[in-house]
Amino acid sequence: MVIRVLFPFVGDTFGGSHISALKLIDGLDPDRVRPLVLLHRDGELAQRLRDEAREFTLWEGGGILAPRYSRDGRDVGPLRYAIRVLPRMRRYLRDLDIDIVHTNDGRMHVTWAAPARLAGCRMVWHHRGDPTAFGVNRIAPFVADRILTVSRFAMPSRPLRDVSGRVEVVRSPFELSDRTPDRAAARDMILRDLGLAPDTLLLGWMGILNRRKRPDHFVEAVAAIARQSERPVAGLIFGRPENPQEKLDEACLDLARQHGIADRIHLMGFRSPAETWLAGLDALLITALNEPFGRTLIEAMNVGTPVIATDHGGNPEAIEDGRTGFLVDPDPPRAFAAPALRLATDPGLAGRIARAAQAEARTSYGVDTHITRVTAIYHELAGQAPRQRGLHAQA
Repeated sequence: MVIRVLFPFVGDTFGGSHISALKLIDGLDPDRVRPLVLLHRDGELAQRLRDEAREFTLWEGGGILAPRYSRDGRDVGPLRYAIRVLPRMRRYLRDLDIDIVHTNDGRMHVTWAAPARLAGCRMVWHHRGDPTAFGVNRIAPFVADRILTVSRFAMPSRPLRDVSGRVEVVRSPFELSDRTPDRAAARDMILRDLGLAPDTLLLGWMGILNRRKRPDHFVEAVAAIARQSERPVAGLIFGRPENPQEKLDEACLDLARQHGIADRIHLMGFRSPAETWLAGLDALLITALNEPFGRTLIEAMNVGTPVIATDHGGNPEAIEDGRTGFLVDPDPPRAFAAPALRLATDPGLAGRIARAAQAEARTSYGVDTHITRVTAIYHELAGQAPRQRGLHAQA
């Protein structure tokens, strides 16, 4: 039996969860699993899929279920959703004979949970966020056949119903090459691009700019390091604001001016391939709070760039302090200074950290491991007793 799995996405943004989901989709054996991708909005993800000549469906059956405080003109409330949208989704799932709905973010979880249930589909709720989140604790325990989390930290902290036997950690997939990039050449590229002195200490931050990831904390950490460093220091922020209206990029520049380091903070936007730019850094700083399991952390480990991360969220599950990276107190920005300066002044230490981290990343976080486990979950679910409609019954 070929299992048909629907992957619904919002479609307006593109980030780490999409990268992970697309790597899974690409690696599924078409003789065993057929993935179908659906987007609610024609945005950044849709354009990327077009650029890569990927097949997808643009949903035209109504808006996304959202609470009043977060709705825009394209979202719907519970009443309209129940009357107009939910029946269309249920019919869509039946018409395509979908076996499993695999959701990957909060809006898709709540929007597709009821249609999946009513259509007789199994549901995989892939949680990549806060362990205290409303959905994974109050909705998923009643509607999800399997809850996947990217770390132990991200597992639901207070589920309203027992989820034992239905929740497990499945690490995100990473394409980790056995070839180490030429870090010296990558570093020279950055120095030339920014016109920096050869001895500049290059510190990086990479991700979607939002308050949880704290790019402002990175700016303050760079300021603390610059005050103590005998070498010039540059802080490179890779990424764009999640919400352009918040203007976190401008806030970072304002903060840099307040600390007198405006000339040392560089907004890099998105650069590709990201691995090359990561490889050119002397260290990657992970300043986030409640980070379930960051992609850039593992990607930096794989290319041999030392990581300094907050001792918070899923970071301690990836880093062994002092062996594969450094974990620091998440509160004071100055906590990043001591390990950054140690790495800058002790090449032997930096090399040992880089080698150990690289070995750990390549052993534990490959794509094949992820795909094998998720495929097994699909078959476990498809083999369970069918619901009222049956997995392949006619609508």
